[in-house]
Amino acid sequence: MRIIAGKAKGCHIEAPNRRATRPATDLVRGAVFSMLENLATDWSDVLDLYSGSGAMGIEALSRGAGHVDFVEHSAECCAIIKNNLEKTKLSTEAHVYCTKVQKALSFLNKEYGIIIMDPPYPDLSIGNVVTKISTTKLIKPDTIVVVTHSPHHPLEQVYGNLRMLKERRHGDSVIAIYRKEDIKS
Repeated sequence: MRIIAGKAKGCHIEAPNRRATRPATDLVRGAVFSMLENLATDWSDVLDLYSGSGAMGIEALSRGAGHVDFVEHSAECCAIIKNNLEKTKLSTEAHVYCTKVQKALSFLNKEYGIIIMDPPYPDLSIGNVVTKISTTKLIKPDTIVVVTHSPHHPLEQVYGNLRMLKERRHGDSVIAIYRKEDIKS
């Protein structure tokens, strides 16, 4: 795996054992960031949930994000994220929380311009996590929420006050982009 653009472009990063995670391919990461470049207005704080190797958040840092908080429950993956941050010389712009996503959502208390979620594809509770995020103070009116998921488990158009803006399929991955909006009943 490598970082595909920005100040760490070309830097190779380590990925965890493939049985433990499913790292986003260069194609999917490229597509995610192409969409973000057109939609996201605030890159100062990014939240990378289900971080795995940290590739998504590190890609954001490489492309100019001010700070990234990584959330990953696997101790092995957390060590890999920290190593990858050191290797790319981006560790001063990041914090790694080695905890479950649900727990992190209960204590994180700042607003993010971008939230990236790359959960395990068999996880059928991802809609519940998106709904939970929609009710937290982590999102503000211009926050973009990106969810990569399996085409076999489609996501809803609306979760709480997050409405889907775009959805694109790339191979065995689907990228869904949400933004907060006032939804009237």
